[in-house]
Amino acid sequence: MKEQHFFYAPDAASIPLLPEDEARHATRVLRLRVGDAISLLDGKGTFYDAELTEVSNHRCAFRITATYPQQPEWQPRIHLAIAPTKINERMEWLVEKAVEVGVDTITPLDCLFSERRTVKTERWKRIALSAVKQSRKAWLPEIEEMTAVDEFIAGKCQQSPAIAGNNLLCICHCYNEIERQPFRDVVEAHPEASDITVLVGPEGDFSIDEVRRALDAGFISVTLGNSRLRTETAGLVAVVQAHL
Repeated sequence: MKEQHFFYAPDAASIPLLPEDEARHATRVLRLRVGDAISLLDGKGTFYDAELTEVSNHRCAFRITATYPQQPEWQPRIHLAIAPTKINERMEWLVEKAVEVGVDTITPLDCLFSERRTVKTERWKRIALSAVKQSRKAWLPEIEEMTAVDEFIAGKCQQSPAIAGNNLLCICHCYNEIERQPFRDVVEAHPEASDITVLVGPEGDFSIDEVRRALDAGFISVTLGNSRLRTETAGLVAVVQAHL
């Protein structure tokens, strides 16, 4: 069977041109020619079949031959907010795997015990796009800029109730003096939620004051299980458990 070539074209329906990076890959790596069939995704919920109509070093034009609107693969929407690890590669692994499993938004958090306070979000976006194409996802997740944890909490919720609107808000932590519920049980107990936001702290955990401020703001205290997990592992487990 001939290999299917998948490309990202965010404006495919209105602009029949591959973005420059995608065009370069098509011409220089894959050596595609006029008349070759390709598959497109716009990252907004639609797949396309197309045929190349013009090929040069930096330009690939196409003609759409079929359109396939997609339904969301999972509900509710999943937002992972996580403190980046000191080693970049571990977070890049997380971004790739979380996108493959299915996530809608990833926000890096700046916390009191954070080991890293800057991230290359453009690189995260490239990794997310590669994972979307590899796993054939119709929606490209949003990668947000680094945000202070208190600012994130304030922007996400109201004082009460625990579900702000239909947004289920949870914070994972390891403090035994604060009661925690299994995250999966909380998800299953709130089937009406349209969005799930889950916070994961750095290797040294959130500070206890950060946890308490989150709880005061309406977040639910949760645990991901009995094992002590690395940050990137905890992030992936949280995304997996958020899927109903």
